[in-house]
Amino acid sequence: MLARFFVNAGFAALLSLPLAASAAQPVFEVYKTEYCGCCKEWIKHLEANGFKVQAHNVADTADYREKFGIPAQYGSCHTGRVGGYAVEGHVPAADIKRLLAEKPKARGLAVPGMPMGSPGMEGPRKDPYEVLLVKDGGKTRVYKRYE
Repeated sequence: MLARFFVNAGFAALLSLPLAASAAQPVFEVYKTEYCGCCKEWIKHLEANGFKVQAHNVADTADYREKFGIPAQYGSCHTGRVGGYAVEGHVPAADIKRLLAEKPKARGLAVPGMPMGSPGMEGPRKDPYEVLLVKDGGKTRVYKRYE
């Protein structure tokens, strides 16, 4: 009788693990225009890397970029927010996970423009690009380089 109780309790605990993990994962809010294909591909990249994404189609992402404290010169085609940080452009999921783990004092991350070879911009070539850590006042430092 006691053995059956422990088996059932263990089974219930195993079933609840995915729920606990998903509850701990913050929702990634993404603001994009309705017809942008690369934004949709970037969202697929985030989801494939474990993020739960809530996409919002908006007329202009610049309003959200400004609201989240990312200067216009670091802009791209979509803006997001996760765990209190802004994420601008085609930032790789690994860098976002690193940001969330390290929790630096910053506004967030940005990949200005739309570099070929970045997540969501896969194609026949890969251009070098940088992921920038955007701090208060618009100051940046290179967070990661991709060659």
